[in-house]
Amino acid sequence: MWVELIQEVRVAQTGVQILFGFLLTVVFQPKYDSLSHTNQVIYVVTVFLGASATGALIGPVSLHRLVSGRRVKPQAVRWASRMTFVGLVLLLATMTAALLLVLRVATHGGLVSWLVVLVLAWYLLCWFVLPLWARRRYTSR
Repeated sequence: MWVELIQEVRVAQTGVQILFGFLLTVVFQPKYDSLSHTNQVIYVVTVFLGASATGALIGPVSLHRLVSGRRVKPQAVRWASRMTFVGLVLLLATMTAALLLVLRVATHGGLVSWLVVLVLAWYLLCWFVLPLWARRRYTSR
């Protein structure tokens, strides 16, 4: 289970690190100063969420490195799995907040909220609903 978990984490880590890197550059762009206070708050929250997601998704690697050879693999797998799940939830929040910010800046229409909710529903379906449905449907008792 450890090998599968680490492989899953590698995929999520890459995405969250790229997203976080881009988020860190926004504050240094000339347009940042012209953002409304609300958009600046959304940006700060998004960066905080991105930093938290990055920590949670890199955590399993550090955990593995620090407990390797200590004969605690079952416990390490459980903790790493929990960190990965928390990281995915935080990544979901980061991506949703980033989308909200981008759409608020790019458009000023009333569709922003609906588009964000639609994408959030899509993420929830792909990341949680379908996997949980498959787990329940196909897990042997």
